[in-house]
Amino acid sequence: MKSILIEQNIHWRGERHKSIKRDALNKLVSYIPLKQIITITGIRRCGKSTLAKQAINYLIDDGIDAKNIFFINLENPYFLEYRNDASYLNVIFEEYLRVVNPQGKVYCIFDEIQYFQNWQVYIKSKYESSDIKYIITGSNSSMLSNDLSTLLSGRSLNIHLDTFSFTEFLDYKEIDFRDNIMRIHNKIMIKRAKDEYVKWGGFYEVFEIEDELIKKEVLINYVKNIIYQDIVPRYNIRNSQTLEKLFFYLLTNVTGILNYTTLSKIFEINDRTIKEYINYFEDVFLFKRIDKFHNKPKEKIKSSKKLYCLDNGLLQIALKSSKNLGNSLENMVFVILNKEHEEVSYLRDTYEIDFFCEDIYYQVSHDISDEKTRKRELNSFKHFNKENKFKNKLITYDTNEQLKNIDIISFEKFIFTDRPSINTI
Repeated sequence: MKSILIEQNIHWRGERHKSIKRDALNKLVSYIPLKQIITITGIRRCGKSTLAKQAINYLIDDGIDAKNIFFINLENPYFLEYRNDASYLNVIFEEYLRVVNPQGKVYCIFDEIQYFQNWQVYIKSKYESSDIKYIITGSNSSMLSNDLSTLLSGRSLNIHLDTFSFTEFLDYKEIDFRDNIMRIHNKIMIKRAKDEYVKWGGFYEVFEIEDELIKKEVLINYVKNIIYQDIVPRYNIRNSQTLEKLFFYLLTNVTGILNYTTLSKIFEINDRTIKEYINYFEDVFLFKRIDKFHNKPKEKIKSSKKLYCLDNGLLQIALKSSKNLGNSLENMVFVILNKEHEEVSYLRDTYEIDFFCEDIYYQVSHDISDEKTRKRELNSFKHFNKENKFKNKLITYDTNEQLKNIDIISFEKFIFTDRPSINTI
């Protein structure tokens, strides 16, 4: 074990961890002086470990002795046989103390802690009896909603990390977008970046790859690792192949209405199981369902759900890879709104409104040059917002136009000037 600890903690040897700019670092740094445990959640490969390692660089720059900072990735195969024994986390920590003998306050980072059963019992006991600052990462939302809420209530602060936002992607590409002058100056590069980002999403390792076939292979491997390492063992699923097939089938239905009865017939399992499987996909941040808007909470819960994917790149590995640019743009807009708002819903009867949140109706249409398409989109606002109580925004790929009660805005304008803060994107 000693060699694993030394290998993962390169800062003990005076080396710096790889630094990739993420907006969430500011929030993480602001939490470090507080007593509470910091939890970082997000889909696999979104950059949780890298963010935690950026905190290590920050602590060292702030004067903390490198040996007082301990990082361990618990997904390492060496720990597999101990995953049912949470007390082994203490064995790991004691070995760290023997290896470097830190003096004073210790900063302990447990990466992918959900691999250990009942880990929260150990963390709670150490939290209350020692002066250790914990940062823990995990790849499922249940880590917070179930485990932490029971034993660590009031003792933790969470940072949810998504895949790279568009502005983070531009930072990675070193494209300056800090003000309108630079956005105009770099408009061609920003457009190219937009084309790439809307298609391939924000997984760092994916946009580092040029070959599109390899990009798809990487994304498929991500999904299979999530299914077979995070979902199947956690929920003791026997029919794992059906689970996998359901996932890839659902990708072809993104932005559409879910029909559990139809899915039940296709996969020859009951609709209750279908719903449970989709719950699992949501738990590991693959999909998100939204309700049809209704003033009565009960009716909203009973309503048909629309399905969205939490990273656009995954749309490229659907069973039938969609060429529908409108679906890609709509999904991307949802990803952005979902980060900013507690609740996003849709409206539908004769017409449809794609998204409703914070007193704003959002429609998404890739191209409104066709008169029929334009009329349909604009009529949706007239149908649902007859008294103009709410704002109307039609988001397009590259059209900007101001009508009397409707803002038609391009994706770039939606990102750069229509948001409360580009740091939230």
